[in-house]
Amino acid sequence: MSGELPEQPSVNHGIQQSGGHMQIGNQAVGRGAQAVTGGVSFGAAGSVQGADAGELLALIERLLTEHRDALPEQDGVRVELRRLREELEEAEPQPGVLRRALERLTSFVQPVAPLVVAAGQLAQAVEGALGH
Repeated sequence: MSGELPEQPSVNHGIQQSGGHMQIGNQAVGRGAQAVTGGVSFGAAGSVQGADAGELLALIERLLTEHRDALPEQDGVRVELRRLREELEEAEPQPGVLRRALERLTSFVQPVAPLVVAAGQLAQAVEGALGH
């Protein structure tokens, strides 16, 4: 029939997950999708097994080097990493200082998924170090 548009193929931009326990960070699916995170909150203790804050800080620094082209604001990330390291070395780290630094760190690393994951693991490790 003239005047009718040809049938367009169906495009599925969904995600399918099944089985087991899954912990999902930011996700965005489909054309123009964006994943945005809220503030950093401390969840269940012990979620990051075997990783301590120092190891995760080193991991984030390594990921910064690997993803330098995808993350233009590295100076801010490095400032927050230094702030976190210094605060964690204090005899009595201040949870408010740590929380604010983690929130800023998380917002800076948003464009790079591996850094977002590492920042989330760092938040969990810091919580464990504080005994919360």
